[in-house]
Amino acid sequence: MIKKLSLFIISVLAVMVVLPEKASSLESINAESMIQDTLISFDDVVDDVVFTDGTLDEADSTGEIEGEEGDTLISFDDVVFTDGQLEEDSIVESEEESGPMDGAPRSLWGIFIAGIIGGFAAFLMPCIYPMVPLTISFFTKQSGTRVKGILNALLYGLFIIVIYVALGMLVTLIFGASALNEAASSAWFNLAFFLIILVFAISFLGAFEITLPSRFVNKVDQKSNRGGLVGLFFMAFTLALVSFSCTGPIIGYLLVEAVSEGSLLGPAIGMLGFSIALAVPFMIFAFFPFLLKGMPKSGGWLNTIKVSLGFLELALAFKFLSNVDLAYHWGILDREVFLAIWIVVFGLFGIYLLGKLRFNGDSEVKVLSVGRLFAAITVLSFTMYMIPGMWGAPLRALSAWLPPSTTQDFNLHQSSISGGSPSFTSASALGDELDSRSVTKKYKSDRHQAPHGLDAFYDYDQALEFAKKVNKPVLVDFTGWTCVNCRKMEEAVWPDPTVLRLLNEEYVLASLYVDDRTPLEESERYVSEFSGKNIRWVGQKWSDLQASRFGTNAQPYYVIVDTDGKQLVPAQAYDEDIPNYINFLESGLKEFHK
Repeated sequence: MIKKLSLFIISVLAVMVVLPEKASSLESINAESMIQDTLISFDDVVDDVVFTDGTLDEADSTGEIEGEEGDTLISFDDVVFTDGQLEEDSIVESEEESGPMDGAPRSLWGIFIAGIIGGFAAFLMPCIYPMVPLTISFFTKQSGTRVKGILNALLYGLFIIVIYVALGMLVTLIFGASALNEAASSAWFNLAFFLIILVFAISFLGAFEITLPSRFVNKVDQKSNRGGLVGLFFMAFTLALVSFSCTGPIIGYLLVEAVSEGSLLGPAIGMLGFSIALAVPFMIFAFFPFLLKGMPKSGGWLNTIKVSLGFLELALAFKFLSNVDLAYHWGILDREVFLAIWIVVFGLFGIYLLGKLRFNGDSEVKVLSVGRLFAAITVLSFTMYMIPGMWGAPLRALSAWLPPSTTQDFNLHQSSISGGSPSFTSASALGDELDSRSVTKKYKSDRHQAPHGLDAFYDYDQALEFAKKVNKPVLVDFTGWTCVNCRKMEEAVWPDPTVLRLLNEEYVLASLYVDDRTPLEESERYVSEFSGKNIRWVGQKWSDLQASRFGTNAQPYYVIVDTDGKQLVPAQAYDEDIPNYINFLESGLKEFHK
């Protein structure tokens, strides 16, 4: 039964990547209590560029961020990657008290669930699973009585939880809240995360093992013989050390994922889920020793679990590299390149599950079990699902993970959507000066391309100027190159025929990238009246506009304004409810034409 369950876990893990990103978290505080390390502090370039996908409940909050004037430098730490994970000091809040937002609990729940899945996967590793009968034997035979054995098992499980949660808390204490946010926002950290997870993946694939010094492990093991609470604690500690070669890569990925969320409690919550999932099976088998008879014998299937996790970590590592690639416009991991890597990785994964590939530690697959067959079908089906994306298929289930579709060189899907769509003013026939596509767009580069054939402006003032000529409202789209939920909105909501028609025919679209690294001309640079900081980059300019005018720094964030820049209706944040978005656009038109 456990063997079948383990193969099912492989299937679940294989398709986890198609799940949407965890819900974004938002926290709000009064402006008077804010300090310098906000996501838009404008203290330096590190905090000036923000990528967020948060959902904001209060659309019209305003406020101030206190700070002092400072210079900025071009460095690898000047780009931030977040998914709406706003720290305690990151929301610009009005003087009016706003209600609590529930994004943070959802994000922490996501980390906790990921920890539980990782813990169950770790239990099935070759370094832990074979130790179960020996450990249970200690509780049943050496504890004297059954009651004492159950008590020792409970304490053993509790100490496992304490040890791993302490590890998560240690990460937080060492780095601190601001450093955790920097880890989530720094290009250096994203590159480091990529390399760390890549090493873990290679380890799981059998190239080498990550182990702790044997002298240290032996000393801890000796202390486990003391008996009593101290002995049980060191017994649990010995399990953590001995199994590090198997659990290390899983723990490492969980901590990296938790840190990338920028949440203060993330590492501890992740380790709590991991340790509970790891400890509970030991306690269950200690409570009901007869279940040990039904456990399948250790064998090559344990190494299959390990190698499977190696394939998954190898694929997930490239997401961190993609973040840096998008922000710095390297053009290395365009959408089709990213997809090609994933198709090859998961294709090889499926072939491996069929027994056609063997790694170090694998035994020969003479007979293919039904569970292994279904796991291979799941992985290979996922691989086939991605293949149309090479020609531009939206792959909406993966939109949160993939680079934007606009980075794709050959896109049949984009052509099919935009082929029959008119430009903003093509129906008017009032001359080229009223055709948005004939206008030279300020700040536009080769990388700027609105999705689905839409035509967008990339400068707020230029969009307002054109809107006056055509007498249309402006949809201000605060977005970012690595904004995950921005891509999800563009792939899930904007292609809707009604939404696309409204954007094409009734609005002037202004896409303002808050992470744009284009330097402003010397004459355009200024000191923000809102924050008092030097604004030197295009992204800083739009971040300053969003914070000062609309009181938030979360992306995506949609604001409808008239030709004078006056907001017409409450703004919208991330919400894939298409009818709601249509109502938002239609209500803006109604207010504009009053």
